[in-house]
Order: sequence, then structure tokens, then C-alpha cells
Amino acid sequence: YGMKNLKSTGIIDTLNKKVTEEKTPILGICLGAQLLGNKSEEGVEPGLGWIDMDVVKFDPTRLTVQLKTPQMNWNEINIKYQTALLSGLDNESRFYFVHSYHMLPSNLENTLCTSIYGYEYASGVYKNNIYGVQFHPEKSHKFGLKLLANFAQL
Repeated sequence: YGMKNLKSTGIIDTLNKKVTEEKTPILGICLGAQLLGNKSEEGVEPGLGWIDMDVVKFDPTRLTVQLKTPQMNWNEINIKYQTALLSGLDNESRFYFVHSYHMLPSNLENTLCTSIYGYEYASGVYKNNIYGVQFHPEKSHKFGLKLLANFAQL
């Protein structure tokens, strides 16, 4: 539905120009991060394709009986690449998550950070000026405020 809505507004050409040509920084949050990829198991519409990744449903065979989907809880990130977006944050930074699907980048170098919910998955991705986080910084107190302040400085 997210991609259908973007298409219906006619904004995709403008987004492509601003983000891929003019290199304007962009931050996708939760669904916005998932739209940065190629496709999602959640629907049939292709994504924006700015980062080579797919979006997949949490694998229930890898979750314990205590872990349900959607993941709705606080979780830490494991920083894989220290970028300006994560400046001042570390592996003990906690963010709030609400999601049933997660990003699966084709290239490890696009994984900004990971989290563990039954298994390790990409909770943040990036490529050049494009950033996406699965968690909700706007609901994540001081850590989220720091991330958003960092983004404002990009």
C-alpha cells in the first residue's frame, strides 16, 4: 500500500531526482525504510530500488514461543558501520520497534546496524545519502532524538 500511495501522488519521479541525482539525504523510518528496497513479501508492488534488498517476514521457525510477531518492544542495535547518522550512539543504544517484516540487504556493506529478535537481522541500512531504520527514532527518547539530530546535520 505504501508504494501504491506514492505512485498515486505522482511523487516518485521527484523523489528519484532529489535522492539519486541531487543526492539529497533521506531517512526512511519503518515502512519508509522498507520502501527503499526492491520488493517485499508483504505485497506485489516493487519498491523504490535505491538499496539492493528485499523485505521478508520474520521467520517463525527461528523465533521461540515467547517471541511473537509483530516485534513490539525496545531493542538494542549493533552498529556495523559508524556513519554520521549514528554519531554519538553505540551498541547499547535502545530503540522502539513495531514490525513483522525486516530488511534483507543483498550486500553486507549496506547494513548499517543489526538487532536480534530470535535471530540477527538488518535494523538499519544505508547507501551513500540514503538511510533506512526499521525502528522508530521518534518514539525512542534520547537515542532517537540523537539520531534525528544527526540526520538534520547531514
